[in-house]
Amino acid sequence: MTETPKSNRIHLGIYGRRNVGKSSLINALTSQQLSIVSEIAGTTTDPVEKAIEILPLGPVVLIDTAGIDDEGELGKLRIEKTYQTIRKIDLALLVISHENGWGSFEEDLAKKMIEQKTEFIVVYNKDDKTLLSSEIEEKIKNYDFISVSARSGKNIFRLKGMMAKKAPSFFEENTIVGDLIQPGDTVVLVIPIDTGMPKNRLILPQVQTIRDILDHDAEAYVTKERELRWALDNLKRKPKLVITDSHAFMKVDADLPKDIPLTSFSILFSRYKGELYPSVEAVHALKNLKSGAKVLMAEACTHHAQPDDLGRVKIPRWIKTYLGVEIEFIHVQGRDFPENLKDYDLIVQCGGCMLTRREMLYRVYRAKEAGVPIINYGVIIAFLHGILKRSLEVFGLESEVSD
Repeated sequence: MTETPKSNRIHLGIYGRRNVGKSSLINALTSQQLSIVSEIAGTTTDPVEKAIEILPLGPVVLIDTAGIDDEGELGKLRIEKTYQTIRKIDLALLVISHENGWGSFEEDLAKKMIEQKTEFIVVYNKDDKTLLSSEIEEKIKNYDFISVSARSGKNIFRLKGMMAKKAPSFFEENTIVGDLIQPGDTVVLVIPIDTGMPKNRLILPQVQTIRDILDHDAEAYVTKERELRWALDNLKRKPKLVITDSHAFMKVDADLPKDIPLTSFSILFSRYKGELYPSVEAVHALKNLKSGAKVLMAEACTHHAQPDDLGRVKIPRWIKTYLGVEIEFIHVQGRDFPENLKDYDLIVQCGGCMLTRREMLYRVYRAKEAGVPIINYGVIIAFLHGILKRSLEVFGLESEVSD
């Protein structure tokens, strides 16, 4: 992997009515012809994502959206998709121009962004044609705004500076495992090579964790679960931490001396991308599920389900075996996440390596708002196999788990 993963890039959304110059603005920001520019309104239909580098922000994912004033039944669907992107972006540019000014479309969008705590900048485009009027300026004076011309390049550099100031820096502050280790420590990564693994490569959480270990001047030792004992015997000193794929928890726990901390990639990513504590709290809700309860299985990946798929087969089977009652499981993948979460008694969420941190936090927030417990794959697997306390010791959360 030679590029920054999409989920680790700042997600920048471009919003506005049709033909206000969203695509032209993207081209000006990137100094490339990334988007089709046309005088015909509605050239951009579904949201289009493009991974690119924009200085001084660094690696970003640009999301070019359909016009918020799109028409017809198909237009309504496009607008709905446009609004759905707000949950995952880190920064928005709300583009307006002299033709339509600032009206109900823009006000509704700004309200939505404020509700979802999304940082945004109002960008008055086409400044080379008509200067920002006092009437429009009065309407947007309470927001951060700037007047630019995508065609001539006027104030594009200043806009980039505003974007850099408002963009989050959580990936510089956040770490997968770096705060748990010291320079010179050895971390053993247990990576099963099974039917769920892509051919000839590791999966994203494994690669990112290795890089994070190296960035913190520690050593990463990679092995399969069947070779773990051999690996430990060959290490000159005891590892600081062992990290495993969740579905190998039982095997690794049995082979690993109890004085060596153990956790999983999924649990680490639950903390890295969102919040770990709500997952630990949700164990109590899991214990109390009754027959007929509805459990939402949310997986960010869109891979084809395997015969022994973790989210679709193994975890549901383990839950039903533990509880001894019939449970209804509803599965969603990718960006899909139901609007009405109150229909569910529990949400089981994967580690979210394909989601942005903002999108994962949005899901946690939505679950809290609906009063529905949300639990991470790794946490629920560790609990169902009786090793949750051990998997949380490295975070100091083992006391939160009742016997």
